[in-house]
Amino acid sequence: MAASLSSIARRSISTALRNYASAGGSAHAHEGGAKQWKMVSLLVALPAIGLCMVNAFTGEHEHPPEFIPYEHLRLRTKRFPWGDGNKSLFHNPHVNALPDGYEEDH
Repeated sequence: MAASLSSIARRSISTALRNYASAGGSAHAHEGGAKQWKMVSLLVALPAIGLCMVNAFTGEHEHPPEFIPYEHLRLRTKRFPWGDGNKSLFHNPHVNALPDGYEEDH
């Protein structure tokens, strides 16, 4: 079993090296790759980032979801070392609930 795996690995490596050498090295073997990735970046990545930004800024953040006091969420075994000790460092009163519910809007 080990001998057959070894021969398969040797054969695939030698085939890859032969193909690389026949292509004339790295200049011809990877020709067109930069253009392909540039097009993928412009046509896929940038529109995807734009859609994510639109979703983040125009999403429905007007009303927080209904507060359900699950026992396994928002546990406070130790107070936070800032503020009143109950709010996380990046606390947002409109989105993040405290252990006893959302804060009242002022």
